[in-house]
Amino acid sequence: MEEINVSIGSDESHRLPKGISAGEALERLRVKKGNPAVAAKINGELVDLSRPLEQDCTIEPLNQNNEETLEILRHTASHVMAQAVQSLYPEAKITIGPAIENGFYYDFDYPETFSVEDIPKIEAKMQEIIQQALPVFRRELDRQEAIRVFTERNETYKVEMLEEMDEPVVSVYGQDDWLDLCRGPHLVNTSEVKAFKLTGVAGAYWRGDERNPMLQRIYGTAFFSKKDLKRHLQLLEEAKKRDHRKLGKELDLFHISDEAGPGLVIYHPKGALLRHIIETFEKEVHLRRGYQMVSGPQLLKTEMWKKSGHFENYRENMYFTEVEGQSYGIKPMNCLAHMLIYKSTIRSYRDLPIRYFEMGLVHRHEKSGVLHGLTRVRQFTQDDAHLICTPEQLNDEIKGVIDFALDMLELFGFEYEIELSTQPEKRIGTDEDWERATVALEKALTDKQLPYKICAGEGAFYGPKIDILLKDALNRRWQCSTIQCDFTLPERFDLTYIGPDGGKHRPVMLHRTLLGSMERFLGVLIEHYAGAFPTWLAPVQTIILTVTDRHQSYGEELYKQLLNAGIRVEKDLRNEKLGYKIREAQLQKIPYMLVVGDREVEAAGVSPRRRDGKDLKLMEVADFVELVREENAVTDSILKVA
Repeated sequence: MEEINVSIGSDESHRLPKGISAGEALERLRVKKGNPAVAAKINGELVDLSRPLEQDCTIEPLNQNNEETLEILRHTASHVMAQAVQSLYPEAKITIGPAIENGFYYDFDYPETFSVEDIPKIEAKMQEIIQQALPVFRRELDRQEAIRVFTERNETYKVEMLEEMDEPVVSVYGQDDWLDLCRGPHLVNTSEVKAFKLTGVAGAYWRGDERNPMLQRIYGTAFFSKKDLKRHLQLLEEAKKRDHRKLGKELDLFHISDEAGPGLVIYHPKGALLRHIIETFEKEVHLRRGYQMVSGPQLLKTEMWKKSGHFENYRENMYFTEVEGQSYGIKPMNCLAHMLIYKSTIRSYRDLPIRYFEMGLVHRHEKSGVLHGLTRVRQFTQDDAHLICTPEQLNDEIKGVIDFALDMLELFGFEYEIELSTQPEKRIGTDEDWERATVALEKALTDKQLPYKICAGEGAFYGPKIDILLKDALNRRWQCSTIQCDFTLPERFDLTYIGPDGGKHRPVMLHRTLLGSMERFLGVLIEHYAGAFPTWLAPVQTIILTVTDRHQSYGEELYKQLLNAGIRVEKDLRNEKLGYKIREAQLQKIPYMLVVGDREVEAAGVSPRRRDGKDLKLMEVADFVELVREENAVTDSILKVA
């Protein structure tokens, strides 16, 4: 029998029979004790335990604690769900069913409409499949043979996918008589899907294009333990309570009107004030960190967007219009105007770095199916900046932006993760420039000793990027801060500076945001705080509640005092029961309530009550003003120039 050399990590190699499965190899090498492997990596490639070993290799066991295996579990669960659906509803056609963050989904073409009432039936069928412990098999088929197999099964979407593929050989996965076109990997058998839950149904266009058929998407999640599943479902329940669309209505912050159009936010006074507080603070902190405030037009000639590469690479996300026979593009990004500002005069190396900052309003053509409250809209404002520097200054500028972004996230109480995204297939610029940009970003992260994950092929079309993903109170990840390194647009727009040698040189440009889309950030912020904003952020910091009508005069006087002191204050002087007023103020999540009765009038003071129900002692108005100012001072540290 022919043998191959198999090693685990840096351990010495062992002679094993050629064709042995990865799982059996690990078993023979006694790696499967205690916390058993559920998948493996062969020479770095993620594979099923059933994968045969055909040549000398290094094998790495992956158990339930590895991040990749949770994705494999969920991918397998999506297949179990699809098998259950087709068992119950034979007319349903399968399309795609990937693992996603925190779960999985599968899209079906089915003439009837799935509803939440169908979920228990599908879950019961899934449980039957799991209890049968069906082996999950993998086969490789000639592409034409695969087309024949899926044509016989009337799986037209799979046939369409196969016909567009270039690979001569494809892999299929299945259990029992159910089959799917899939690259894998998967768990060994269905019984390893131990804890799952279907979480909802929704509509989705085939391939995300509204011109294609509308499919039905069933969402679910899966974990290796029931304890982890229970914890996750509790977080989902909490997320429903914190839904920014629900809280936005209850707190009277914003709404989105079908009459105005989808993806277009209408801010109410409190929502607009919340935005104003954040934007005003951001402008101040940018000025103190050496940024210059600029503003560009909403329309730029289409020729500009062709020159930048947006027309070729980003056109489907843009809106265009015509003025007096001239084509214009509505800006989806702010970089073009910033480059025109730079080019408006001759620059010296002594002028650099230049940091342009704009609260820039942009428009992007998002498909209606992906619009979601504030977190996915068609018109939004970015805290956008473009830093133009010499190549020698690049490292310090990247590190400065990283520090700035992390300071901002810390202020709002967010943890974070970092990703480095490299060159995509659809891009502009030379490979040499992409390499220089990627190395520059990597070096800055390494210098700062920050851990990061590589996201291959997910960079912007003009350069690689660092994304700083914030983690909210429910441990969900949101992309807000980004730093994109660009050698290409300075070349295309002929940006230059005069160097020490008197000659012209090409600068580098960093595109960056800190909080990103203000709309998305506000949506995340509302859910992070569950609408109970800290005092410095709260649109209404305190409300005056009178006990009876005879206290109204003092209430009015107090209202003016607090307004003049810069406190964001409202008043409730209605002839209603005090308990009713307090409950309403608590529902509005106002940080402080000032109850005004005989004692307060006599002392010309206030009795603050926190929104958590804690009563503070009677104090002078000036002392309460100082209390609020101290809570506002949380921003002082970030406003100080280092």
